[in-house]
Amino acid sequence: MLINFIYFLIFLILTFVLVIAVKAITRGIEAKENNKLNLSKEKIVENEISNYNEKDIIITNEIKELKKLYDDGIIDEDEFKKAKEKILK
Repeated sequence: MLINFIYFLIFLILTFVLVIAVKAITRGIEAKENNKLNLSKEKIVENEISNYNEKDIIITNEIKELKKLYDDGIIDEDEFKKAKEKILK
């Protein structure tokens, strides 16, 4: 009788450990999937930011070149304004 009780306790303990292990594994899988989603979202955002930055850098450089031409007297103020408007569109 005592041996049956001990076996029953061992069975309950093992069941409890298995339940905890299954919960841990499930949480790990969910966390891994969430990390993949977050990484893919971050990559999309980084790509958009880098594309945005590249466009800004190109526009900025073109305006700087126009400003240099204007400062050197190669183009006048009207030409500078027209070219700048064309770049910004």
